[in-house]
Parts: sequence; structure tokens; C-alpha cells
Amino acid sequence: MVIAKRTSKNQLTLPKAVVEQVGAADYYDVICDNGRIVLTPLHPGGAEAVRRRLAELGISEADVAEAVSWARQP
Repeated sequence: MVIAKRTSKNQLTLPKAVVEQVGAADYYDVICDNGRIVLTPLHPGGAEAVRRRLAELGISEADVAEAVSWARQP
């Protein structure tokens, strides 16, 4: 168990051990789940990295739309 203390300004410092497990992120998705606070690291540039990789592979938006349409068929 790792403990983090809330400051008077409602701020938390994430313990180093926790950050090392999930990787550092500047932004976190925050939800309340049955009395628990759940933080999920966000990587805002991730979508752009995916777009670059798809372009490198020659996969167009139309290709992706076609694949999604195919996958959603009953």
C-alpha cells in the first residue's frame, strides 16, 4: 500500500513507486467509482502518433472506416 496525502489546496503528489509502474503523464482521467477515486494516465499526443503510424503504413481514413464497418457487421 502506498499513501498520498491531500494538501489544503486539494492537491496530491503521486508517489514515485506509482508513477514508475504506470509511466509519467501530465494529464489523468479522473473518475469516482463506488467511493474510490480512479486516475488513468492520458497521453494527449497518442492519437497523433497513431495517425502518423497509419500514414507510414499507407492506411487511409477510408481504410479504417471500411474495417470498422466490416467489424460491426452482425
